[in-house]
Amino acid sequence: MIEFRLPSLGSDMDQGKLVEWRVRPGQAVKKGDVVAVVDTSKAAVDVEIWVEGTVQRLLTEVGQTVPVGTVMATLLTPGERTPEEVLPGAGAAGPPAATPATVAAAPPARTRPVAPVRAAAGAGAQAAATRPRITPVARRRAAELGVALDGLAGSGGDGAVTLADVERAASQPATPAATGARAPVATKGAMPGVAASRALEMRRAIAAAMARSKREIPHYQLAEPVPMRAALDWLRQANEARPVTERLLPVVLLLKAVALAAREVPEVNGSYLDGGFRPAAAVHLGVAISLRQGGLVAPALHDVADKPLDALMRELADLVRRARAGSLRSSEMSDPTLTVTNLGDTGVEAVHGVIYPPQVALVGFGRITERPWVEGGRITVMPALTASLAADHRVSDGHRGAAFLARLRDLLQQPQRLQGGTHGRS
Repeated sequence: MIEFRLPSLGSDMDQGKLVEWRVRPGQAVKKGDVVAVVDTSKAAVDVEIWVEGTVQRLLTEVGQTVPVGTVMATLLTPGERTPEEVLPGAGAAGPPAATPATVAAAPPARTRPVAPVRAAAGAGAQAAATRPRITPVARRRAAELGVALDGLAGSGGDGAVTLADVERAASQPATPAATGARAPVATKGAMPGVAASRALEMRRAIAAAMARSKREIPHYQLAEPVPMRAALDWLRQANEARPVTERLLPVVLLLKAVALAAREVPEVNGSYLDGGFRPAAAVHLGVAISLRQGGLVAPALHDVADKPLDALMRELADLVRRARAGSLRSSEMSDPTLTVTNLGDTGVEAVHGVIYPPQVALVGFGRITERPWVEGGRITVMPALTASLAADHRVSDGHRGAAFLARLRDLLQQPQRLQGGTHGRS
């Protein structure tokens, strides 16, 4: 028997609220399947499962908030069988009665009787199946705008109500019939109570993670000006043959260069856990993304060093879109090995970041500006940016950090080497 527990989706998460079960008792699942949607302080996350089996029981109710590590469901391993009377779905209603083994699998903190919890979970799952599907971000936006969700037609998958549906409904004049069922729309500039509470919760989570980082991690900071003429000239030529929708942005060059440099200086890529450094086998870059409602998340782009720029551009655009729509996956939130924050678009010349534990480094980029530059013994004007590194002194020192920034700088002088996939390995 397998226990499915609420995973940690970042060091600033200690609990999550179950929004939706995507599986039912008796359903077979495989690695990578999304089995639940969990709302954290930052986003609603599609939680994947990484084992194969058959769902036996759903232990957590929709709407229930549980700590990280709580057993939310149990599964049968492939080929595992139970007596017919305790198979999921064999009875007239709800999941089966608990066997001694499954009762023992429940968290010690659970003090309520097993049977009532099981019945409530079944009722919650049944209610979730009958009510309209609504994405978490759409539900929050509807509360902010005072849009009634009952009867609202959805344009998403399986008829789900999306953020666009809610905002479209809010922009339409209210009919007399709708007026009675709709709360007043907030005035411009005012923050409704739901949004204010959400923003405060996210800010507290960010503060807790950053306080832990400054308390536990002995930071050192380095910065290096990086000439960008070669990179921008190459990018301009590369984009001339592309449709507007497929053009590359400078940020993908930066991300690819970071990943390749991290592969050569592995002390910046990994986690510090249980008193020691665990280098990562691949470079999964956490990309800091600002959210429309305030705050930020840093989900991962996976295997960045091995992907061509075109694929990275598509994946980055998709990641930003889903982060702001509240539809991230648990693997994207739980496994970044190195985080990149790019504040150049906001007009900031340099950023000196704080490491996101348990990672051991953070790379920052400021805006590209024209600067006086000595080149070949002559003063010229050079487009350049400041690349910064915050690193963990428990794992590396300034010498290795400087080697990383120097390699990053040099890679950006040879942008043609960044275009391909694994052939970029030196």
